[in-house]
Amino acid sequence: MTKVGVIGAGAWGTALACAAQRAGNEVLLQAHEPEVAEAINRTHSNPVYLPNTSLDVNIKATPHLSDLADSDIILMVAPAQFVRATARQIKSFLKKETPLLVCAKGIELDSGKLMSEVLREELPEAEVGILSGPTFAIEVVNALPSACTLAMSNLSHAMEIANAIGSNRFRIYASDDIVGAQIGGAVKNVLAIASGMASGKGFGDNARAALITRGISELVRLGVSKGAKAETLMGLSGMGDLTLTCNSMQSRNFSLGVALGQGEQLEDILKVRKAVTEGVFTARSVCKLAETQGVEMPICAAVNRILNEGADITQVVEDLLSRPFKEEL
Repeated sequence: MTKVGVIGAGAWGTALACAAQRAGNEVLLQAHEPEVAEAINRTHSNPVYLPNTSLDVNIKATPHLSDLADSDIILMVAPAQFVRATARQIKSFLKKETPLLVCAKGIELDSGKLMSEVLREELPEAEVGILSGPTFAIEVVNALPSACTLAMSNLSHAMEIANAIGSNRFRIYASDDIVGAQIGGAVKNVLAIASGMASGKGFGDNARAALITRGISELVRLGVSKGAKAETLMGLSGMGDLTLTCNSMQSRNFSLGVALGQGEQLEDILKVRKAVTEGVFTARSVCKLAETQGVEMPICAAVNRILNEGADITQVVEDLLSRPFKEEL
């Protein structure tokens, strides 16, 4: 049995704890809020982030990060903008031989760095992996079939970890493309907001299909410019994740886009949400990274203008539709 520590008891952290426990591991889930840890231990549920669901009695929770010191594998599920601060907190007890799997999807706002780049700065000796793919938390909790990518520089080690925490209901495919797994997971959040806005504005299925397809082109361009493999971005952590989050109200990013398209204000949407909607932050950092890489990403730029620069949705859409025709590839 492997000791698996999970940092972050939001919906996705709780779901990963369920998946790891179901694979036969001893799981300790760290919750930022003490009341969440107490509820998991006492009622075997997470009423704050996953209401109306039951957790296995063997999943234990703690509010203390240091309690994860004896873990054989640690899954870091803190939101992307808190990964650096969390890394600094665990530096004192993280063992060199303990793999650290980042399960957040985003790009650091201030620096434009990927999560692996952040951890290379803060924890230079750590073995870092990226776990990403088309997975809604509630479906993983309920043991519905899911699949994702685990990217590590050591492919054989990625396979070992996949066998340790994966199962027939949570299939893990190994990759050595750490950059590609991250670009896919980050950019799809921004594109999901765009897809939601198109739906909320009533533009129809044709428009959303075109938007998603052109969004894949943006995602691939940025990834390849950073050294990712194009085929990774057409896999689970790229096109797979994008397809899921651009088509379902279960997606926080898609549903936020729908609300914006229907005329709601961003601040009103966010103030009633408990969970973080990563795409709101990632829109700005993706555009910053794209500018640094010299990559054109008109859809992501349009979302950023709406979210962070107060641009009018109707005018931004007209600007996109008025772009000159060009070769597709």
